[in-house]
Amino acid sequence: MRSKLFHRNFSLLIAGQASSLFGNGILDFAMSMYVLEKTGSAAAYAGFLAASMVPAVLFSPLGGILADRGNKRNIMAGLDFLASLGVLLAALFMRESNSLAVICMLLLFESVLGAFETPTVQSCIPFMQTGENLVRANAVVMQINALSAFFSPILGSLVYTAFGLKPVMYAGVVCFFFTACFECLIKVKSPEYDKQEGKNPLLLVKKDFLDSLRLITRERPAILKIFCVTGVIMLLIQGVSAVGFPYIIRNVLGLSSIYYGFSESAVGLAAIAGGILAGLGASRINGNNIYLLIGALGFFLIPPGISFLLSGNPYIRYGTLVVFTVLIQLAACGFSIFATSFIQRLTPGNMIGKISSYSSSFSQCIQPLGQIFYGFLFDCFSGGTAWILICTGILMGGFGLMVKGFLKKWKKNLLKINIARENYRATKNHQKNSIN
Repeated sequence: MRSKLFHRNFSLLIAGQASSLFGNGILDFAMSMYVLEKTGSAAAYAGFLAASMVPAVLFSPLGGILADRGNKRNIMAGLDFLASLGVLLAALFMRESNSLAVICMLLLFESVLGAFETPTVQSCIPFMQTGENLVRANAVVMQINALSAFFSPILGSLVYTAFGLKPVMYAGVVCFFFTACFECLIKVKSPEYDKQEGKNPLLLVKKDFLDSLRLITRERPAILKIFCVTGVIMLLIQGVSAVGFPYIIRNVLGLSSIYYGFSESAVGLAAIAGGILAGLGASRINGNNIYLLIGALGFFLIPPGISFLLSGNPYIRYGTLVVFTVLIQLAACGFSIFATSFIQRLTPGNMIGKISSYSSSFSQCIQPLGQIFYGFLFDCFSGGTAWILICTGILMGGFGLMVKGFLKKWKKNLLKINIARENYRATKNHQKNSIN
């Protein structure tokens, strides 16, 4: 019999995440609009965002260690209370003369909090769900992210246009406060640790860091391989989509921003649909066929490339690009959800936070590389848009075939881990019975 997905604790976690992501979404949109209006420079806000990524990368490993060793509920609730307080203070102290400095400090503050909160939230899910429900739970989280990304800019723009930046900030304060209240009601089990009284905290950090590195490099290298597979996909697909598609629509096709906005909305809806489809297909997708999703990512880039070779009509090219971009988003969502679930299943309960933080840091380092690489390609070979898309598609398809053998061992790896966990539990129970 399938266990219940939306039990009390998971429902509270999802409600909190929905509120938190919505608050972040409207804040990010409003602050970006404010900086653009204030400076007239997109580079200024890009510089703020780039600076805010540094704390996220630096503090994520520490956030993972804290997530594994601390009380997850208290960490999440405390961080969201701090986020609420930080935004409130920023709104109260912001003036016309210091607004840019306050926004920059707020972005840095949010980045530090996010470095600790993201691994904590991700490490909660495997303690709440198991088996196929773990995939479905990650699909729900993906849908919440997609819904927030879709609706936050719309509502944020309405409030910002009508009332200005500060009311949006106060709305963010309310969102973070409600999130903290939801999280205070969550009950989540913490992993067991051997007693470490009297140990230097720095030695504990060092030990946890070395133990987690040993896990992904020696004991369970499949985790590192999944990191690498995901990294290659992000390098190629995120690079070509985040940089290439806006460039193609605005510069190559010469279409207005309305067309780009429509394509972004279509991709947002595809992300929501991708989460739903992944949840429905949780029992059907496994290591024997997940490589097909990687191959699909490559295949869906080829028809838009061909359309640029065969047709000179910008609207036909645009329509083809949007349709296949939606399909790419569906495949990418599916792979992301199953890869996350695979990593969570392979990781021991007392290391999920640390491994999640490594995954987050790795992604944040890879994304800019792909964007820089494809920015260079589209700038230098603006007349070769078709071949950039086709060659990227062929590379991605070939990569899917290359990792097919590793991904087919997915089930075998999980079986070994499940057997090891059962043996560990049996040993612990035997020890308890012997003591009694």
